[in-house]
Amino acid sequence: MHKIFVLVSLLMLTACGPSEKNPQGRLEKALTPEEVSLGFFKAIYVDRDVSQAKIYVNQDLKDVMSHYHIASAVQRHVLGLSMSDVRMSIDDIDIDFFRKFTDEVDVKVKIEGLRGGSPWVDDRTIKLVKKGKSWTIVEVLTEKGRIEG
Repeated sequence: MHKIFVLVSLLMLTACGPSEKNPQGRLEKALTPEEVSLGFFKAIYVDRDVSQAKIYVNQDLKDVMSHYHIASAVQRHVLGLSMSDVRMSIDDIDIDFFRKFTDEVDVKVKIEGLRGGSPWVDDRTIKLVKKGKSWTIVEVLTEKGRIEG
């Protein structure tokens, strides 16, 4: 009887162990490109937390973001758009039914809020690459009419 109790206890302990996590620090449910994109922009514009935003990007972008340290500098120098009181939504994504078979995607995020105290609507397009089950942001695309400095 004692052996059965020990066996059942061991089974329960192993069943309650830590879950596998993906590179984004989330439970193994893979995030969609839309979720990764909105998570990144929310971290920068709403939470103003650069370290939180870094979980969604590749090493090159992490290095650039680390250089700027604070969310307002990342907004200005990496995204080219300083705003406050921001709301975001997915404006466009260039994949559809064949999502399972692609490993690269561009996502356009519509950003609404205040810029210099006045209402402003803009968008930013980012490129994501799929590695395994996870999507990672690899580039902030240059917007039409935006001049790189």
